[in-house]
Amino acid sequence: MEIQPLVIGTAGHIDHGKSTLVRALTGIDPDRLPEEKERGLTIDLGFAPLVLPSGRTVGMVDVPGHERFLRNMVAGATGIDLVLLVIAADDGVMPQTREHLQIMQLLGLERGLIALTKIDVVEPALVELDVRELVAGTFLAEAPIVRVSAHSGAGLDELRAQLQRLADRTAPRSADGLFRMSVQRVFSARGHGTIVTGIPVSGRIAIGAALEVLPGGAQGRVRSLQAYKQSVDSARAGHSTALNLSDVRVEDVRRGSVVAEPGYFRPLSMLGLRLTALATLERPLENRTRIRFHSGTADPAGEIVLLDVERLEPGATCLAQARLDEPIVCAPGDRFLLRLLSPERTLGGGVIVEESRWRLKRFKNFVIEELAHQEQSLGSSVQLLEAVLLRRGAVLSTAQDLSLDLKLPQPEVAALLSKLGGKSARQVGKSGKWMHAQALARALARLGTALEQYFAANPLRSAVETSALHAATGYGEALFHALLDEAAARQQLVLEAGGKVRAAGRSLTLDPKSRALFDALRARLESARFQPPTQAELALERNVKEPEIQRMLKLLADEGHARHVGGGLYFASAALEEARAAIAKNCEQHGHLEIPALRDQLDTTRKWLIPLLEHFDAQGLTIRQGANRVLRKR
Repeated sequence: MEIQPLVIGTAGHIDHGKSTLVRALTGIDPDRLPEEKERGLTIDLGFAPLVLPSGRTVGMVDVPGHERFLRNMVAGATGIDLVLLVIAADDGVMPQTREHLQIMQLLGLERGLIALTKIDVVEPALVELDVRELVAGTFLAEAPIVRVSAHSGAGLDELRAQLQRLADRTAPRSADGLFRMSVQRVFSARGHGTIVTGIPVSGRIAIGAALEVLPGGAQGRVRSLQAYKQSVDSARAGHSTALNLSDVRVEDVRRGSVVAEPGYFRPLSMLGLRLTALATLERPLENRTRIRFHSGTADPAGEIVLLDVERLEPGATCLAQARLDEPIVCAPGDRFLLRLLSPERTLGGGVIVEESRWRLKRFKNFVIEELAHQEQSLGSSVQLLEAVLLRRGAVLSTAQDLSLDLKLPQPEVAALLSKLGGKSARQVGKSGKWMHAQALARALARLGTALEQYFAANPLRSAVETSALHAATGYGEALFHALLDEAAARQQLVLEAGGKVRAAGRSLTLDPKSRALFDALRARLESARFQPPTQAELALERNVKEPEIQRMLKLLADEGHARHVGGGLYFASAALEEARAAIAKNCEQHGHLEIPALRDQLDTTRKWLIPLLEHFDAQGLTIRQGANRVLRKR
């Protein structure tokens, strides 16, 4: 028997005949718990396969009608595709009838039909008028109303035919994406170990596949599979599924956990939302109201923060952030439901827009604009990738990083990046990582501004040390160097050896007095060779203040005529290169550096030789080994 990936769920008030109707349609009693059978009351979810007149088999899930078990009802409702609203002709529309309909509406259900039960007890004509009034303006406004009696069998064939027509018009749930299933039930079976059940919301799974239990992170493999109590080799989104997991303890899983493909999903306590308040609320929803947040089978407590309205009026919508007391696992595009903590009643619901990394501030235009942009992108993987990159801002992202946000396999994300590459998505420098084109443009502009500001404050410099520029931008090291590479590739700046950055097209014009000092210091360092004067000695020789000497020496270094070796000491560049070659040759001849021989060759003394040798240690030419220096191995 092949079961189609389509689930029909019941809804309605307690004792209106939902379980009896499921049993009449499927031949299976959905009440599995002894207490349910004893009390005649559905407490938890029940599952059964339904064979339609065409021979096509779909799934059915029976949910509790009693208000005390509404949390269980919501857990089942999040996995269904079509709703069968059950109303008893003798009772008519009741409180849970209204609440279940509201919940289905908030969870995004679009199709369903209405079964009017117990028609053998009372004439249903007047009840039908109340039902039509109830569903007016909802997704069930045009739905057929089928009169049935589960006891006599009247109307069951018509109900099956209507379910067939409804199923034929409904696209089966897609199995694209990563496997993810909210756990509705967990138990241990002798000889099998841990078994979890639920309805996968995305992806496929097969025997032997690795899965992760979240929150918690326990990992195991699928030992065996069942769909509607039949053993199968694989299962997919839209099937009521039981997974037998190896290496996972029963205590590692609970209702509300998620089993998923490892490495892609993460438990989070803050979520960006599009929230709609029930139109029937008696008063507006206030900011920071304590709520119970239902998503999948999880239902932690928390608070709701309204981002773009002071308070949410009944029937109105807004952007919001849920801040939960316990983390849950979800994905952008998932539906959710809000209920008041005490007294328990439904407040509203909507769609999850993002997994928030930080607390979002109220009434901030950029926050609202970015969330709204991401919300508009939920129907398209390409657009969602673009929105995620834009929201990440000045952050380097790998395909793996983005796959976590999009909940898509890395190869799919790489293909999407290639599609966006050169347009809204850009690889940055030599990093191989990605940023949104707008974020990259802003980051490069900030880098350019820092460069301009440095030279405005230091007019006698033609280059800046990367360390100084890095500090001025405030960027992380990886991003800063990627931006340097990107700006150099765009010819916005020039990267030079020795860790310096030169502004592209920058030319330095010295006045005659400064030019004379520049030339004199250059000649002095070149003639001094390996015994260069200190800055104080140069200031005395030239009869200028020491800060002026310091500025001019930095300019000589910028222009490549001199190099700083530490301690304020500058050597002519040609002399340093000569020293480098002499050190290398000395080490090769003796196996280590013979300092007396080098000192005599360079015609210098310990005063200059020590800082010179320490400079080449720092440059990576030599390394200390005990009392000797040797060439560093390449």
